[in-house]
Amino acid sequence: MIAVIPAAGIGQRMGAALPKQYLECAGATLLDHTISALFAESRIQKIYIALQPDDHWFASSRYVGSEKVERVDGGDTRSASVLNALSVALATFSNDVLVAVHDAARPCLPPEVLRKLLDVAYEFPAQGALLAIPVRDTVKYVADTAALNVGNSSSVSSYGQLPIIARTLDRENIWLAQTPQVFRLGDLQRALVLAEQHGVGITDEASAMEARGIQPILVPGSRMVMKVTDPEDLELIEFYLSKLKRG
Repeated sequence: MIAVIPAAGIGQRMGAALPKQYLECAGATLLDHTISALFAESRIQKIYIALQPDDHWFASSRYVGSEKVERVDGGDTRSASVLNALSVALATFSNDVLVAVHDAARPCLPPEVLRKLLDVAYEFPAQGALLAIPVRDTVKYVADTAALNVGNSSSVSSYGQLPIIARTLDRENIWLAQTPQVFRLGDLQRALVLAEQHGVGITDEASAMEARGIQPILVPGSRMVMKVTDPEDLELIEFYLSKLKRG
């Protein structure tokens, strides 16, 4: 089994002077925590990290000289970065090898959660599997405000144009996708290529597989496997990381 970490993004919402994957947290960068979490699972033999060609921060990573880590050029989108990494991996590994794609900014990955995910992926390789958590909050579907902002329906305030609820969704069957997402190397590569050729919008690897008619399996994840997106997330992720170390 191998892993891919798309890490070519710049994380604009963090408002930091460097890409968010290189922010320090609990004694290491988010990216190094993420790599370490994946290598805690002995089944993962190698990790391909997709970076911007002009990325100079990775040179300071504790894993920069590791034979088990290979840097590849990332693309303009997440799917392009993953596809580049998969193409490089296919020069060494067979189509049937499982690949776990994991976000660089999800540094907290409990070993038992990753272990269960990989167990399921090995049992159902044709479908693949991904971590996900059920929605707890009430979910609102937002209307097209441009169509509704007439007469008394206007939502323009001193804060600007605010969203309007169209309807409330049944949260019973709604889950939030996390990573890693695990599929066979050849299957995922073909799915991403086809999605690109047909202009299918891909937000994660599972959506590329779904576009081919595959129904991936959801494995219950953890709130700890959160994605660092906003500045206030750093304090919480540091707490989670320290909790894992204490455990």
